[in-house]
Amino acid sequence: MTKARLDGLYLLLLGSVVFLLLGTAMENSSGVSMLDFKELYYGARCLIQHGDPYNESEILRLYQADGGTFPSDPVNFRVVHEVVTQYIYLPSSFSVTVPFAMLPWGPAHLLWIALTFGSLILASLLIWDLGGNFAPLLSGTFCAFLLANSEWVVMVGNPAGIVISFCVIAFWCFFRGRFVPLGILCLAVGLVLKPQDVGLIWLYFLLAGGVYRKRALQALVATVVLSLPGVLWVWHVAPHWLQEWHSIVSIASVHGGLADPGLASRGSHAMGMVISLQSVTSAFSDDPRIYNSIAYLVCAPLLLVWGFVTLRARTTPRRLWLGLAAIAALSMLPVYHRPYDAKLLLLTIPACAMLWAEGGRIGWIALLVNGSGLVLTGDLPWAILLSLFGRLHLYSVGMAESLLTAAQVFAMPAILLVMAIFYLWIYVRRDPACVTISDRKLTD
Repeated sequence: MTKARLDGLYLLLLGSVVFLLLGTAMENSSGVSMLDFKELYYGARCLIQHGDPYNESEILRLYQADGGTFPSDPVNFRVVHEVVTQYIYLPSSFSVTVPFAMLPWGPAHLLWIALTFGSLILASLLIWDLGGNFAPLLSGTFCAFLLANSEWVVMVGNPAGIVISFCVIAFWCFFRGRFVPLGILCLAVGLVLKPQDVGLIWLYFLLAGGVYRKRALQALVATVVLSLPGVLWVWHVAPHWLQEWHSIVSIASVHGGLADPGLASRGSHAMGMVISLQSVTSAFSDDPRIYNSIAYLVCAPLLLVWGFVTLRARTTPRRLWLGLAAIAALSMLPVYHRPYDAKLLLLTIPACAMLWAEGGRIGWIALLVNGSGLVLTGDLPWAILLSLFGRLHLYSVGMAESLLTAAQVFAMPAILLVMAIFYLWIYVRRDPACVTISDRKLTD
């Protein structure tokens, strides 16, 4: 190893230690510890007992019989009650979660935490391995920073940590041509649990052609096979699950609900804020028909350009990084996502490292854009800022309140949009059919 590569590895290991220590401490002390995993666990446990996992009363009865409790304060009581008893995941998820639900709560949640820790650290190591071919120190620094700011996903037990990690592992396997069956299985698990996180990454593999298209189709077959037992089981136990699921999603999305991207949402001032573009457009019009339409109108042209270039141009390793970086940032904007989903920005690090290694103005812009993205989606910066704002009591001071609310609501979607546009711009300019003689010196 070169000195720069060793230094990058040391930084990554330091970030892993911070991630383990802070993640464990926050999980042990938080009042909403493993909240999202409780939803997965008790939904699957209800199904094992031949109950309807989309029936709120059945989940509640099972949760209380298992010794589950709720916070005493009204706000947290409502949040915990809604999350635990309203199962929002599709039936395909049970194929992954039932094995955990067959265990008692203690071993099950410890195994889930260990899997989250292990998979996210492994995914960061693999990204450092890929980005280290261009700029090992920069890649190690960015991976370490992202890891050190991933405590929230461990604390609440959201499957995003595992899903995104598995997606990164799958890409590494496909790119290196090693452990390919493992990569196919990892991508299938991601599609089964949270298709909104990895669906567009899968689409990228499909459009890229060649061996990546083959892997995408294999992952699709694996997803269908993996999903089928859970889907058939739910349909047998709860034939009206689709109507019940739709009702649950509608309740969560009502004005002021947990999934509402608007300013009235109970999560709009918290660590788990919505980061999709709707959280910005809803600030100008709180009508879902309007703010969804505006968000789709902004994202649709970007997605079409990205898809057109991916489908038409020959896929090379360098273009692969750029297309992947563009869609990783863009995929979080059109539909519902929260900050823990932004760990998908791991996939932007190799592209940034490549542009930095090439030098010039583009390299500096890549460093600034990617660094800003990691900071503005990081857990620790937001935890510090929200704590500071609370202590200063600025939320009740007229204009100050409006400015702080705007900063919270706009910051993450804005930087994700900037990242998506930047990498898409470079991606298009690297397309041989779009590059002019004067462009080549700048981009290549």
